[in-house]
This record gives sequence, C-alpha cells and structure tokens, in this order.
Amino acid sequence: MADKIIIVDDEREIADLIGLYLENDGYEVKKFQTGEQALRDIDGCEPALAVLDVMLPDTDGFTLLRRIREEHSFPVIMLTARVTDSDKILGLTIGADDYITKPFNPLELTARVKTVLRRCRRAVDTDFERDIRGLTINKQSRKCLLFGEALSLTPTEFDILWYLCENAGRVVTSEELFRAVWKEKYLSASSNTVMAHIGRLREKMHEPPRKPRFVKTVWGVGYEIEK
Repeated sequence: MADKIIIVDDEREIADLIGLYLENDGYEVKKFQTGEQALRDIDGCEPALAVLDVMLPDTDGFTLLRRIREEHSFPVIMLTARVTDSDKILGLTIGADDYITKPFNPLELTARVKTVLRRCRRAVDTDFERDIRGLTINKQSRKCLLFGEALSLTPTEFDILWYLCENAGRVVTSEELFRAVWKEKYLSASSNTVMAHIGRLREKMHEPPRKPRFVKTVWGVGYEIEK
C-alpha cells in the first residue's frame, strides 16, 4: 500500500504541483486548503507524512503543527516563504522534521520527503534497548519511557535520543549528531536545527533548564547522556 501524504496549502497551484510530483513517485496524496479541514480528516487519513504551509487562511502552520503534535507523531515538513532563522527554529522546536522555503524545486521536496520517511523508518534486525537511570528506549518498537511514563516523541526526536543513549558516556558533537540523524551535509545553520530539537526534547522530558538530568550540553563541543 502506498504511503499517504497530506498537503495543507491554500495556494491550489502549489498544492497541485506538489501532489503531482509525489503521486509520480508512488505516494497517495490528499490535499487540504485550511487547517481545520486537515484536523477534521487526519485521524481517518492516517498519513505517513504531512507538508504544511505556514500561511493559511484560518490559522498559521505553527498553530496547526502544535495541534497535530498533541495527538500524532508522524513526520511534518514545513513549507513557507519566510526565510528568517527564527521562523525555522520555531517550526523545528515545536515538532517539525524539516523546513523548506519558497520558491522551491519540486524535486528537492520529493527528495526530502523520501529522506524524512527513510530516517523515520530505519529498520533494525534485532531488539535494541537502552535503560539509563529510569530512561528506557527501544529502537525496534520506537517506544520511550521516562520513569515508567511514555514520552510522545516525533521520529526525529526519537532518533536524536536513541543516538545519544547509544553513545552514552561520550560527548557527541552537533555535527556528528546532525549527520547521524538527518543524513545530510552539515552546514553552518545545522547547529541551530540540532539545538532546536534538543530544546524540544528536553521540554518533553521535563528537564530542568539549568541542570538537565539526561541530555547535557558540553559547551563548545556537543551533547552527552551520562551512563
């Protein structure tokens, strides 16, 4: 069965263009012009991934993303004409998995869809699990418990936490973490992407801002989870 991708964009021409390229790559596509339309149908759609425009007639993509993340963990790519780092960091912080600015090459968008889906579904042959001071994470089931309570993580947040747990006791640089999780070339802005996701992960883990118990910052180097 083909993966289902939902597109939320009120610019019909852009939505149709994205849909055409995705369908040509074998995906099933469903398009919505407003955030409310998308929210009403998401449960029935069971999407593998969503492409959200930031500027919508009834809401903004950030608000829509927050509402999606209350109940769903499927990956989300934000699409916008905004080019400031603050907008990108905001989107990544509240749970986006990637961010593309307009105008864009449709081939780049479809390539990123494939990359995000591949990253989120990386198969494992055996049951890997780590238990570190009350933090239990299982790579095969992709479930994470903190002191017995389930954490609702996005696919990217899970991959970040797993990589840090897998390398517990060792400082992981931002570049290493970005290459391992995103599977892309590390650029100057990539550290902001990593930092935004780490911040969101800490919030979900209810980490004290000044003295986090698990994901610790080693200033000027990277991040570490102590054994």
